[in-house]
Amino acid sequence: MPSPDPDQPGLLLRDTFGYSQRVLVIPPQLVRALQFFDGNSTENDLREWLVRATNSFDVGPQLSNLVGVLSESGFLEDPVYFSMRDAAHKEFAEMPVRPATFAGGAYPECPEDCRRFLDQFLEETPEIPEAAGKLIGIAAPHVSYEGGWECYRDAFTALKQMGPDRTFVILATSHYGEMEKFGVTRKPYQTPLGETTPANDLLDELKAIASDVMIEEDYCQVMEHSAEFHVLWLQYLFGPNVKVLPILVGANFTDQPESPMYQALAALAAKHGDKLGWVLSIDMAHMGPRYGDEVEFAEGDARIEAQDQLRVTALEAGDIGTFWKDVRVENDPWKWCGSAPLYALYKALPGVKAEMLRYGHWNIDEASVVSFAGMRFIQ
Repeated sequence: MPSPDPDQPGLLLRDTFGYSQRVLVIPPQLVRALQFFDGNSTENDLREWLVRATNSFDVGPQLSNLVGVLSESGFLEDPVYFSMRDAAHKEFAEMPVRPATFAGGAYPECPEDCRRFLDQFLEETPEIPEAAGKLIGIAAPHVSYEGGWECYRDAFTALKQMGPDRTFVILATSHYGEMEKFGVTRKPYQTPLGETTPANDLLDELKAIASDVMIEEDYCQVMEHSAEFHVLWLQYLFGPNVKVLPILVGANFTDQPESPMYQALAALAAKHGDKLGWVLSIDMAHMGPRYGDEVEFAEGDARIEAQDQLRVTALEAGDIGTFWKDVRVENDPWKWCGSAPLYALYKALPGVKAEMLRYGHWNIDEASVVSFAGMRFIQ
């Protein structure tokens, strides 16, 4: 991303996986040098570019410094990076719990403050209309609580009627995981409210059918907010020891997406039925320069709402085929961050339909918008 510090302009580099804790700012005059770190260019290619860019043959110190800083920081695919990566994966594998990564940032880390934080969202709870069928679960955003709190509130208020005596299967968008893979963990989730009860019995049932597409102790669980935000709400509603199975659903852009995981989830639903509750963690459109668009978007933009409504209409009709066909057009220029969990639910539970509870937009910056919704699912 561009450096936010006007006194230190350039390109800011950071590691979203957390292997490296370093943050670098590449000066403007060296940003184009990064194109040579592509796995194909040679050091001589970079040296030649530096000579032309600086109009000097004495570029050895600059070259060594750039390569050295990137390597030491873990930003090159080299032994330093692989060592950092392997150490981080090993550390997570040996942890007894999945820690509360976003406590103290996205929500308070003090238990009492955390409860008060969520209490405020329920101070004015609207009346939720009766469902048109049997409630099987909900979808809520994973945008920040600040931006999407009304949709969180309405969705989890609808879920509350399910009660605590269920296992909640969380199908969460995987922002960092492998495509067409499902990331799982056997660890309890730890938050300021306590530790969840992991549904490892159900995980064993899934593994028996779909082990080839599952990544156990997926390191992506560490930095993935989309599951953590929903776990916290489930603990708030049903107690800290609520039984959950968080599954990170990787993106899927194949034309005929089929996976043994859908069969495994269907078997789970058929065997356990009303003992399960399904919780989807999804956002919708991501539009504006922040997301690679040349055009700016404002909150409440009619273009976004019209496109979202087309897809929601298909979900409300239970027509996952039409929904997926639209998502597949040009690899989804609307960048729905939740299409894969939705597809997984509809493939696993035939006959499911969505009911919209609340729709919203949020300007994540002045020119970029995220849309989202609170929905419930019925059969």
